[in-house]
Amino acid sequence: MPQGHALPRFLHPFAKPTREQFITVARGEGARIYDAAGNEYIDGMASLWYCAIGHGRREMADAIARQITTIEAYSAFDPFTTRVADELCERISALSPLVDSRVFLCNSGSEAVDSAMKLARLAHVQAGRPERTLIISRGRGYHGTNYGGTSAQGIPPNRAGYGPLVGDVIHVEPDDIEGLAKVMADNSERLAAVISEPVQGAGGVYPPTEGYLQHLRKLCDQHGAYLIFDEVITAFGRLGTWFGAQHYGVTPDLLTFAKAVTSGYQPLGGVIVAKSVREPIEADGAFLLRHGYTYSGHATACAAALANLDIMEREGLLERAVHIGRRLESGLGALAADGTIDHARGRVAVWAAGHLPGVDPFVVRDRMLAAGSITRALNTDTNSFCPPLVITDAELDRLIDTFATVTTAVVREAAL
Repeated sequence: MPQGHALPRFLHPFAKPTREQFITVARGEGARIYDAAGNEYIDGMASLWYCAIGHGRREMADAIARQITTIEAYSAFDPFTTRVADELCERISALSPLVDSRVFLCNSGSEAVDSAMKLARLAHVQAGRPERTLIISRGRGYHGTNYGGTSAQGIPPNRAGYGPLVGDVIHVEPDDIEGLAKVMADNSERLAAVISEPVQGAGGVYPPTEGYLQHLRKLCDQHGAYLIFDEVITAFGRLGTWFGAQHYGVTPDLLTFAKAVTSGYQPLGGVIVAKSVREPIEADGAFLLRHGYTYSGHATACAAALANLDIMEREGLLERAVHIGRRLESGLGALAADGTIDHARGRVAVWAAGHLPGVDPFVVRDRMLAAGSITRALNTDTNSFCPPLVITDAELDRLIDTFATVTTAVVREAAL
């Protein structure tokens, strides 16, 4: 490092620890953010897949302030609860496809995934099946960065360097349903669960192949395994429905959520628990659930979620997601048709551009930033788009036009 330069005290997530300079985000409004130097950016990623209702909404600030000045938070460990946590869980359960479900609350998607994995194994133990500990995950799947989710990661670099991970977690090829069926058959007596994103997000935005999720549900039923849907990205409107499970018509036993449940205005995550899982853990009246977090059911986070859901319903953002998806599909599809990118892939309001050989998605990202638009670089060949559901058509056009201009230039340079 050059003499006289100091690293920031903030050790950033998913960044090189030696990086010195970052873009300082100062404020946001709708689908735009502004840095400390006053530069404007179209937010093509809803921050990190989550800000459905857009940035800087006074209604959210007011709802959060009202809750904080009433009771900011209180432990939800036995024997306490709050009305706002109870109301939120009732509402999420009613919106979900899991009939007569309950909702476990935590603080993030990573915690939600670890909670779902633990609940799956625990339910088997409580049902008299302690040998059922094996959890199967698909390649490319991103399931957070706690130890359970890291173990379930289908992105090998994200597992590297952390020593022994959680045992009895194995990975299968992401689209090979026949290969998965064989692994399940070979391990039928010890299967606890299979975990899958409805649309694989951080692994590159890969929708499932036709019928994959339906077949997966049948295999889980056949072998007595629970099906976990990791909906940290797809829940709360991204696929034009409240949950990706509804979009695909497949109902899991456990469903994780986070991100868009509050649009990021407060940290919140959770697990929706179907009857198939809740009944075993409720069967013994003396059983104590020894799992939870200090901030499970955090009152202010729950108030933010309720206000966020109100906005989404009132402004018709699920329907808006479908419209956004059509424009993204059209714009990226045109770039694929004229050879600017190799292909486009996605579903409803989450899309990715797969680049031609030689095109570096991080170069594309950085040049787009310089031009005032945000995309996320994934893997070695992908840029993704997951904008706030309040983005205007004009802002979407600017986002795609900037991507097209930048990518055309990078493709030309790569060919020289």
